[in-house]
This record gives sequence, C-alpha cells and structure tokens, in this order.
Amino acid sequence: MPVTVKTVQTRSELKAFVKFPLKLYKDCPHYVPGLYVDEMSALDPKKNPMAKYSKFEKFLAYNEKGEVVGRVAAIINEIANRDWNHAEVRFGWIDFIDDKEVSKALIDAVIAFGKKYGMTQLSGPLGFTDFDNEGCVVEGFDDISSFNLKYNYAYYKDHFDALGLGKVNDWLEYRIFVPEQVPEKVSRAAAIVQERYGLHIRRITKRQVKKENYGRKIFDLINKAYCHLFDFTVLPDDVIDSYVDTYLGLVDLRYITLVEDANDRLVAVSLTMPSIAHAAQKSGGYLLPLGWWQLLKSTYIKHEEALELLMIAVDPEYRNRGVHSIIFNDLIPMLIKGGFKYGESNAEMETNNSVQNLWNLYEKEFKRRRRVFSKEI
Repeated sequence: MPVTVKTVQTRSELKAFVKFPLKLYKDCPHYVPGLYVDEMSALDPKKNPMAKYSKFEKFLAYNEKGEVVGRVAAIINEIANRDWNHAEVRFGWIDFIDDKEVSKALIDAVIAFGKKYGMTQLSGPLGFTDFDNEGCVVEGFDDISSFNLKYNYAYYKDHFDALGLGKVNDWLEYRIFVPEQVPEKVSRAAAIVQERYGLHIRRITKRQVKKENYGRKIFDLINKAYCHLFDFTVLPDDVIDSYVDTYLGLVDLRYITLVEDANDRLVAVSLTMPSIAHAAQKSGGYLLPLGWWQLLKSTYIKHEEALELLMIAVDPEYRNRGVHSIIFNDLIPMLIKGGFKYGESNAEMETNNSVQNLWNLYEKEFKRRRRVFSKEI
C-alpha cells in the first residue's frame, strides 16, 4: 500500500494523532484509552516540561486516500542519553494498521530524525520519561489493560521483528489477589522492622502535599530508588513540580502509604489507585460531557474490583530490610475494607527478582509481558 509520512505541524493534525488509536481499537474490548487532555498536553512542547530536555517530532502515516493509518513520536531524551552514555532516539506513541509498509515508513521516519542529530541507536516503545507508556505487549492479549499501561495488537511484535528490532528489555505484569487477612508473616515482620529501624507510617492530606512539599519528597525518593533501572530518566525539579500539579492532587490519598524514619524522613512510598480502566473505556478518554463523572465515580464513589499497583519505592539505604512488610501491613486492611478483589501490578522488569518476590506470599497469576526493542542505526 502506498504510504505517505508527514510531520505533525498543526493542532488539527495533533488531534488526529491523539485520536487515531480510538479508531484503530474501537472494536477491541481490551484496549483502554488514555485521557485525551493528558495526551494532548504530553505531546505539546509548550505544556510538557520534558520538552526542554528533549528533541522530538511527531509523524502521521497516510494511505492513498489521505486517511491516517499510523502514528509515531520520535524522542531524543537528552537526560537519559547523558546519564546512560548512549546516543539513543526513542520511538513512542506508536500505532499502525496491520501493514508492514506502514510500520516501516514510521520507523524509517524516526531513524531519519535520530540520524539528523547524530543518534546511533533506536529503542522503543518508550516515552519522554518512565511515567509515559513503555513497551510493546508480546504476550497476554486476552485481558483488559490497566489504565496506566498501554495495550496493543499482537501483530505489532511481528512488525518490529521484521524491521530487525531485537529484544532489549522485558517487563512482566501480574494480577495479585487481595488475601482475606494480612499474612501473619507480614504483620510479624512489619512489627520487627518498625521497631528495629524506628520507622512509622505517615498519613498526609492534600494540603500537606503542597504545604509540606510531600509531592517533591515522593518524586525525589522515586528518583533515588529507581535511577539504576533500565534507561530510567532522573526527573529534574521543574518536571517533578509539573507532575505533582497534574497528578498528586487528583489521587485518593487513602491509598498512598508513606514510611518515615525517626527523623520524619521519607524512606518508602507505595502509590496505588482504584482502577479506572472500565470508566476510561466508557468515556472514550474524554472528560466531557460525562466522562469526568465516570472517572470520579470509579475513583471515589463506586470503584471497580481492581486496584492499580502503580509503584513501590524504597530508599536504597533501607533496601532488603523488610520495609515492604510495613507497606503491605498498612495497605492490605484498607483494600479488604474497600472491597477490592485484586491488584494489577505495574510493569516489572523480568530480571528484577527482588520486586517479583514481593508477591510470593499472595495468590497471583501472570497477566502480560511487554517488551522494548532496539537496534543500531
């Protein structure tokens, strides 16, 4: 099929870029759309603070009728390239019909963009930071995606393989079932660890998030805890402030567990949220006219059975000291009281045994595998 790839230059083209997956996945029961307003902001250099630390371009693929048949963003993350000492151009926000000429044209556009700036490696799917969607689903296509993680059709992997892209990293996702009570081993360990290291649980209000700068404290800890993981981008202060303004004011703080030491220094955090996957499907990703109500209801009023386990971060000083037991001892009773049946894990690196071992005390099932591909260019 004849394919034409063009750079996104106008707001109407950006809207077409953001809306394309809604058409591509309109009959797919497992696809969960992102929020339209968030997608527009993430891809607008005037609204995304990471634009200051990146070079990026957006491309749309058209067929001979002028219809959009694919999209991709080319991203050069200058922070990650500096910290990881590589010259990488990332491809993200990639979607395409099942036509290898389309996927090739999109990837070729990313490669040309990367070479223009001297890049020697192509990797993806990746976003600006680790808080954007990452990875291509390569296993586990028969279940609804979580809101936080992107779904894609099975043919994507075949296209990437055909383009000579190889595996560089895999993440695994699990469904972890909420137990009827806190396992005795967990509650006993929590008591011992709290006493041994002088740790305690801290509850915060939305006012404290701002007034006592807890948003910054949380993201500073995430930077510290995750900086050694694959291609992680350490977030600058202005990017952190933007994320705090955008997200932390919206979450239900009942499901955020903070652990502090005797000096009230934050040493661990667990970020979870009631799933809004079905609500996002009903809204189509739009807040108006009634999408906001679907999302609000799922978050605060009548939530789904699932909880999204977004992240656990522990200060390296306290790693392997059982601090996770304090978090679970605090979180599980809240989940039982809230009527949650299971949690959807975030994507966990397949080589990160310390994280995957956290779930060994609980009933769990494998849900999905996602992959980042790469090749020299």
